Amino acid sequence: MERIDLPPVGPTDLPLSLLEMGCSGRFELITHPQPNDQPLYPQSTLPHGLPPTSVGLETEVEKRFLRDPAWLPIHDTDTAFHRFLKLAERDVRVDSLLHCSLSPLHSGISVVRDPTTGILLDFTEVLLGDTGISAKNSMSLQRPPNPNPSESLRGSNTNYPFLPGGMDELTLEQIKTKSELEEDIDFENGLLTVPPGLKVGMDFSDKDAKTTKGEINLLSLLSTFDDIVDSQPEAEEKEKGLGSRDSPKLPRTNSLEDLGIKDSPSTPGTTSTEKKDGGMTKPGEGHEEKKRWAIPVDITSPCDDFYKRIPNPAFKYPFELDMFQKQAVLRLEAHESVFVAAHTSAGKTVVAEYAIALSQKHMTRTIYTSPIKALSNQKFRDFKTTFGDVGLLTGDVQLSPEASCLIMTTEILRSMLYNGSEVIRDLEWVIFDEVHYINDAERGVVWEEVLIMLPDHVSIILLSATVPNAVEFSEWIGRIKKKHIYVISTAKRPVPLEHYLYTGNSTKTQKEMFLLLDPTGNFQTKGYYSAIDAKKERTSKHAQSFGTKNASQKTTPNQDRAVWLSLLHFLSQRQQTPVVAFTFSRTRCDDNARSLTSMDLTSSGEKSEIHSFFQKSLSRLRGGDRQLPQILLMRDLLKRGIAVHHSGILPILKEVIEMLFSRGLVKVLFATETFAMGVNMPARTVVFDSIRKHDGTGFRNLLPGEYIQMAGRAGRRGLDATGTVIILCKSGVHDMGELHVMMLGKPTVLQSQFRLTYTMILNLLRVEALRVTDMMRRSFSESHRDTQAHEQQIGQLKRTLSSLPPLDTEGQLSDLLPYYYTVTELRITAEALQCAVLGSVNGLKALSVGRVVVVNNKQHFNALGVLLQVSSDSVNRTFTALVICEKGNEEGGGDSPNASAFPHLYNTALFLPEGPCSHTVQKLKLQDVSAITVKTLKVIPDRIIDNYNKRQQPRFRLDPPGQAISTATQELLRLAEANPGGVVTLDAVNDLQLKSVDVVEGTMRLRVLQDSLKDFNCIHSPTFSEQFLLVQERMSVQEELDKLLFLISDQSLSLLPEYHQRIKVLQSLQYVDNSGAVQLKGRVACQISSHELLLTELLFENALSPLAPEESAALLSCLVFQQKTQVEPHITNTLQEGIERVLAVAQRIGELQRDCGLTQTAEEFVGQFKFGLTEVVYCWARGMPFAEIAQLTDVQEGTVVRCIQRLDEVLKEVRHAARIVGDSVLGSKMEKASLAIRRDIVFTASLYTH
Repeated sequence: MERIDLPPVGPTDLPLSLLEMGCSGRFELITHPQPNDQPLYPQSTLPHGLPPTSVGLETEVEKRFLRDPAWLPIHDTDTAFHRFLKLAERDVRVDSLLHCSLSPLHSGISVVRDPTTGILLDFTEVLLGDTGISAKNSMSLQRPPNPNPSESLRGSNTNYPFLPGGMDELTLEQIKTKSELEEDIDFENGLLTVPPGLKVGMDFSDKDAKTTKGEINLLSLLSTFDDIVDSQPEAEEKEKGLGSRDSPKLPRTNSLEDLGIKDSPSTPGTTSTEKKDGGMTKPGEGHEEKKRWAIPVDITSPCDDFYKRIPNPAFKYPFELDMFQKQAVLRLEAHESVFVAAHTSAGKTVVAEYAIALSQKHMTRTIYTSPIKALSNQKFRDFKTTFGDVGLLTGDVQLSPEASCLIMTTEILRSMLYNGSEVIRDLEWVIFDEVHYINDAERGVVWEEVLIMLPDHVSIILLSATVPNAVEFSEWIGRIKKKHIYVISTAKRPVPLEHYLYTGNSTKTQKEMFLLLDPTGNFQTKGYYSAIDAKKERTSKHAQSFGTKNASQKTTPNQDRAVWLSLLHFLSQRQQTPVVAFTFSRTRCDDNARSLTSMDLTSSGEKSEIHSFFQKSLSRLRGGDRQLPQILLMRDLLKRGIAVHHSGILPILKEVIEMLFSRGLVKVLFATETFAMGVNMPARTVVFDSIRKHDGTGFRNLLPGEYIQMAGRAGRRGLDATGTVIILCKSGVHDMGELHVMMLGKPTVLQSQFRLTYTMILNLLRVEALRVTDMMRRSFSESHRDTQAHEQQIGQLKRTLSSLPPLDTEGQLSDLLPYYYTVTELRITAEALQCAVLGSVNGLKALSVGRVVVVNNKQHFNALGVLLQVSSDSVNRTFTALVICEKGNEEGGGDSPNASAFPHLYNTALFLPEGPCSHTVQKLKLQDVSAITVKTLKVIPDRIIDNYNKRQQPRFRLDPPGQAISTATQELLRLAEANPGGVVTLDAVNDLQLKSVDVVEGTMRLRVLQDSLKDFNCIHSPTFSEQFLLVQERMSVQEELDKLLFLISDQSLSLLPEYHQRIKVLQSLQYVDNSGAVQLKGRVACQISSHELLLTELLFENALSPLAPEESAALLSCLVFQQKTQVEPHITNTLQEGIERVLAVAQRIGELQRDCGLTQTAEEFVGQFKFGLTEVVYCWARGMPFAEIAQLTDVQEGTVVRCIQRLDEVLKEVRHAARIVGDSVLGSKMEKASLAIRRDIVFTASLYTH
């Protein structure tokens, strides 16, 4: 091709240039003019220019056969046709089917040059690594990009994921397996003298050289001469001392400073030998310290050099950043991961925006994930206006997926990671918003999976409401990702809050608002009591005329209305609108809004603005949909400045309301809790209709975290000086303790909701390098396991074990080990029994003052004692007792030699003093009381204790014991002499009436063990005690070692049993084979995100094939619909059969799970599929307008819309699955069903995305 010479750029030429970004096929148009001295931009960010492109085959065929007149002449068509036939006739070559494509070259050629002259000397062959890798067999980032653009975004379920960060430790087996080229190298002997592979070597060590000094020191090197001249005697002595010790090894290092070459201020005479002990031990100590991954950042210290450190920031803000924002930006510039915990409206979004700006500057990509679709849409609009280059991926929408910042829900990011999407290559940041959602029982596991699966090159930004355990959570992430996480948390609110109680309910009392918590966080009890008085005054008058009524009763709608009217009048007078009123039931929201018919809060100008915005937003809807009752009702409410926001409202209406609210045109918004979770819409005032909510299981008070999240919507930054939070006291004033806990309690801790799902197991099983146990070990629920620390301890314990002396188990001592095991079991059984006795009422009654007990501890052996006091602390209960002992052993000086051989377990003979009997008063632990006897003594405890304590003082040391003590001692001695073989003890089962299975079994086992102890020979051996102590020492180390080995093994994972059960289920359904390889059914189930087993079974049983498209859509609605309905749906017979079939399959899976050991019952499994919306979906798919559908059910419109939207995602998944199985009929049927439901109001695009 000849070269074209372009004329120089003239004034009319546009300064345009194209730049290709990365491998994903994105181009960027560069429009700003280029300075004269700079060359043109390269054509690509790739190092080798643009990749080669080939002309499309279609155009080539078209050019050659359709446009070429020689091929398609106008006149002589016959010869052309014959020529065409000749071309089209193929001679059949069967062997071409056996032709294999060439395998990739495994080596290349490299040039050898002369290092000085550069002349070519030779060519050598170089082996290439990574030649055959692709997305189907490797997790490496080195694998070639996927050429298929449709797959490069979401990935494919045959792709391997990229290697998750922090997972690249090789297992011991992998390290041990050697390739042919490796040979055993003996590291212990002679490696420094004989090179590997040679028979003999050379010894370089200088035989009679003096030992080297400990640390090299510059001064000592320079001043060897002075050293000789004024060498002081102490230096010489030190030299000798050093010589006798080993010279410390110098660590290998890259810099002189790391060696000990320091400019030490020591005098030339004393070389730095003193440092030998201090200086060199530092690195060792450092290793012992636990490595901290989470680094809390101090946000109080000023950051003065911020603009010096970041001279040209990636994003300039029109306001001065807060301290915590500056700290976060500094960390982002250093490409570190951060966890930012701050209140709503504190400005966490700044951190996200900066990361997006940075990635645009670096030409990388950012993914922003949020828990709720509404929040994703909103963020899309915000970021789109700020950055322009923003895309959105949710279940049903996909806008500009090639953008540099992608906003998506966490579930989509999870499937992209599992499916090895190409987007991950260019990814620099992942921003997790609202991380406290990890506490969500249903979806929390998704966050953990994503965090575990993210590759190493991606940095993480976590934004969360204030949580107490931010550092612990970040420590977990840091440990699994092996990177530092900087924790930046601030409790400061930009707009402080004032919390009030409101007791008004009429125009007369509408000003009754009492401050309960001031902006500085002080609880005002005065306000609380005045609220109670105000309430009391009214109820008493009421009670006088109508007879008393219970204050805690529910209020009637009329009373509610009175409270709201008076409150809203009061607030609008004080200019306290907009108001968000949190109400914890959807029907209450609607009723409250409807009851305010007389209220009008907008001016005529605002009315017209609301009207025009409302009409414009709904202009996209079809005529019939604009007349829906909900829309008409809401239009009427909105004109008066009132609105309702909850999950039953149509999505498009919700967005209209949010937008009007953020413009300040909605004055009162009745909302449920979701408004505080998802939408970032601050108000001036927040009102709590009640502080109790129903959480799916029962009613409870709001948790501190929920209260703070909702109350935090009060106060708009830059508009209000303080935010107002009001709690309504409708029936009575709430309990002060409850209010205090709710307002000032700690927010909920982040807790792991990790659970195993079949999709997760199958996705990990299809990749050999990832094991499910790895995923479980890295989950937050297992974050208490610190494997590195455990491994260090294991090393120490193994060394200890090897240093212990060997055991003597010859002759008489041959049964020493069995004896040890029996004694240990006996001890554990006895302790368990004791705990049971003490935990019981009868046991505690028996252990009362005056009871005689048998005491065994370091000091006493089967000594009788009498209880004087029992502590009231139920956790560590202690007993004060008077115990008899030898004269001279009152303080426990003479330690009996076989104290730890547990002789009392087989020898019940009581202690009898050989000399005169003495006594001691001691606090005994539960372990010390080895038996409770049937005897009691009359004692005067206070007198005994006082007398004993008095005689402990030096002055009275020699006084004779008091009357009470000597009587008690005599009694105990008499008892011991009367029953030298042992006193009758209380039996736990017969005497104390403890009849639980554990206690009965324990008592029987105890008797068997005690009898068996008599038969051992080793107790008669003269060296028994010391040998037993040796066994005990050895065994305690061994037990500790076994415990640690268990802790770091997979066996200790709390979810391991469940994992095995789930694998069993998958094997019996043939999703995986016995070796764990994923089969076709398993491949299909990987495609499906929820209820994967049921859907796959239905697919493989052809349950959906006989149904029409609209019937299959109606049937599958049971997977997405969760509510209860009162209306009985009317459905066709085929649908009824379909439902029965689905339930039969569900029953079968449920029973199989139960048989494999999972806890969920078959009824629970079947019960999660609800068919309340089958009729609705069926009619919708057949084209019935939405207004008529809403009449068919008592489910609210918003819920219906959301279910149909989610149903569309399910249909998409089934379509993909059918394609894998090769069932094209079903695939096209699902497509038809999908098209049938994608219409009108259900699928109007979000206002935020336009």
